Amino acid sequence: MKSKSFQPRFYRDWSRERDLVAFQVMARETDLYIRAASDLTAPARSSLEKHRTELEGYIRRHPGFAAALVPWEIEGDEPLIVRAMAQAVGLVGVGPMAAVAGPLAEAVGKDLLQHTPEVIIENGGDLFLKVTSVRRVGIYAGESPLSGKLAIEVSPQGSPLGIATSSGTVGHSLSFGRADAAVVVAPSAVLADAAATAFGNRLTGPESIESAISWARGISGLRGVIAIVGDKIGVWGEIRLADV
Repeated sequence: MKSKSFQPRFYRDWSRERDLVAFQVMARETDLYIRAASDLTAPARSSLEKHRTELEGYIRRHPGFAAALVPWEIEGDEPLIVRAMAQAVGLVGVGPMAAVAGPLAEAVGKDLLQHTPEVIIENGGDLFLKVTSVRRVGIYAGESPLSGKLAIEVSPQGSPLGIATSSGTVGHSLSFGRADAAVVVAPSAVLADAAATAFGNRLTGPESIESAISWARGISGLRGVIAIVGDKIGVWGEIRLADV
């Protein structure tokens, strides 16, 4: 993975979980914003280093993995994080590095659940959540008039889960679409990340919302999606929206 400078993520200031402790962990280009029952900086950093080292080692042995824009065939001896990425992108038809932020957030989050009953990890707009009370996740959609106006309500019964957002107008991630926000909710942050990229690629304008949602309905395992393009929005699935 190529090194890049950290980007300011001002939307993190929107978080309102005041009963949780917030802390940040970085390793190379990975920047995790974490909320948990206590400050778990040390175990979070150790977990992040472990999973990144495994991923980077695999990429050194298989450089095509990082460049592929189509699903990757696995052979059975890959690290768990690589296997999870390959399986997820295989379901939605994108390259493995289209799902890297979500897998790292989930891997670290699952490790931290040994130390805390509740954890929320944000990694570049992708989240892994295990909550013990109802939480709201705000939707940032760039210059759209809907940006910052809506939130996804997450219940304890609905977690752990992943929420991922892809955008063709915000950030530096590769997208072939023009969505201000292509949001996917899934039981796995790995699947949510991969599907958000594929979903966002299909959102080329307001007129594409219906067909993109139709595609998402056919992906096994997704709980729901939200498409925001300009002032237009489309929603499908088991998603409860609320005002921010």
